[in-house]
Amino acid sequence: MGQKVNPTGFRLGVYIDWSSSWFARDSYGKSLLQDFQIRKLLEKTLEKAEVSSVKIEKTGESVRIIINSGRPGMVIGKKGQEIEGLRKELSSLLNLNNIEISVQEIKKPELDAKLVAESIADQLVRRANFKKAMKKAAASAIKSGARGVKIRCAGRLGGAEIARDEWTRIGSIPLHTLRSDIDYALAEAKTKMGIVGVKVWICKGEYQLAKKRSS
Repeated sequence: MGQKVNPTGFRLGVYIDWSSSWFARDSYGKSLLQDFQIRKLLEKTLEKAEVSSVKIEKTGESVRIIINSGRPGMVIGKKGQEIEGLRKELSSLLNLNNIEISVQEIKKPELDAKLVAESIADQLVRRANFKKAMKKAAASAIKSGARGVKIRCAGRLGGAEIARDEWTRIGSIPLHTLRSDIDYALAEAKTKMGIVGVKVWICKGEYQLAKKRSS
């Protein structure tokens, strides 16, 4: 199998839930298009808010959006102005009135693969040394309690003529062990020399399913 299976998709239904939760009664395509529109708008509007994931829940004509962010203050804004403006924009886009938006703070961004990948990509755009950026991110994750970290950067690294890939591995990353809580993300650094892909795997240990159910 190698690296051909997405670690998140591999664990869907085991202990990772779907990022969109709804049942299509009339049109599946219409509901799916709404999801794409919501995510595209949020990605564009909250570009600097360190958004890790967006969960969409639909029941009837109501939509609930849960935003996990490393900077919740930027999403909410002063006295909730930003989040209210975002809600109105989504209402006009989807032609729905009952839209609820909630924001959850990511307490340890060093253990979130999406935020780590985007941080490295941002550094590469600003022409930082890719090896230093990868090693620093991996060391920060291990220091925050990760069992293992694996980072891969691929493209014209350092402005080289020929594209190549570089790896950084620390600790254990058992990708085929389903009980291992592995967070995976992909980010793209759009540099002047071309796009550089950044993949991050972070192992947080074994997922305690029994404890999760009891709580």
